[in-house]
Amino acid sequence: MEINGSVALVTGANRGLGRHFALELLNRGAAAVYATARDPRGVDLPGARVLRLDITDPGSVAAAADAAQDVNLLVNNAGVATYTNLLDGDLRQIRLEMETHYFGTLQVVRAFAPVLARNGGGAILNVLSLLSWANYDGANAYSAAKAAQWSLTNGIRLELARQGTAVTGVHLGAADTDMMAGFDVPKLDPASVAATALDGVAAGQREVLVDDASRAAKAALV
Repeated sequence: MEINGSVALVTGANRGLGRHFALELLNRGAAAVYATARDPRGVDLPGARVLRLDITDPGSVAAAADAAQDVNLLVNNAGVATYTNLLDGDLRQIRLEMETHYFGTLQVVRAFAPVLARNGGGAILNVLSLLSWANYDGANAYSAAKAAQWSLTNGIRLELARQGTAVTGVHLGAADTDMMAGFDVPKLDPASVAATALDGVAAGQREVLVDDASRAAKAALV
């Protein structure tokens, strides 16, 4: 996937990793970057095309796909962390995690797959987590949703291969974003995460393991 000259859309681009993905794409010469958020007023990215997109709202997803018919690189970054456990946690919060990471990502992929096909195939980058492969007491709903999103990523890679769309999943531990502000742990520079992930997309990698923590979590599976 050639980043320079591409037309990219980033979900959840108002802050955190999403904002850094949009900035990195612009810095790498993307012809256009659609920076999306549930509230587009929160997007402050000079040079980006700002769109409203709530990935849990089918109407919003359809409207964004209609408005961005030139996209050939889709970055599924939007997410939520409710810090909810499975046994005693609020089921509404657990459902929100799954609706966002799994069904929300799936809705966006289904809406943009025909767009990517018409534009030559292109690529999709899904932002996952080392918690796709591990659990954390206090955030097990997040782990379950990210595990489902990892499986989704592997599934759509198989299905989209016939239209020439490459699919990359990026896994990482803690990044220095608002989502992790309350945790006193070593944190990755989000700009570096975005750069490493996009390097993987450009190289056609199926999976990008950003740090030692994610590599250790993956190794523990076998």
